[in-house]
Amino acid sequence: MSCALLTQILDDIKTAMKAHDAETLGTLRTLHSDIKNEAMKSGATPAQITESITDAMCIDVLAKSVKQKQESIEILKKGGFLDKIPAEEAVIAIYRKYMPAEMTEDEVKALIAEIKAATGASSPKDMGKIMKELSPKVKGRFDSKRASALVQEALK
Repeated sequence: MSCALLTQILDDIKTAMKAHDAETLGTLRTLHSDIKNEAMKSGATPAQITESITDAMCIDVLAKSVKQKQESIEILKKGGFLDKIPAEEAVIAIYRKYMPAEMTEDEVKALIAEIKAATGASSPKDMGKIMKELSPKVKGRFDSKRASALVQEALK
């Protein structure tokens, strides 16, 4: 198995089973299923699924899942279902354990400045050049909408 993150998730599933931690177990099984589904979408046959999973794929699934849970929390707040929010936050907390460390806004600004200098970007028309370089570096570590706004600010 080439994916260290998947190995960690599977080990933690076993640990949760032994500890009879139903909440963590259910969350991790859902995550594992989502990762396998993503591998199948990329064209892997059932026999190739495990070998086709990469850390980057796991991080993409985690980032997407966290974003969905955060959107669910906002919807629950608007709907007045405040009693359901702690369960969603618990899932996010479990998922965040497997994600790379969050980047600060200052770190992203420094990265934007570095990319801006390397690409020679100087106007808002060059936003695509910067985003093309920036997106893979911040994926799963910083909100992409906020990163886009920072790039726009840098190109003013």
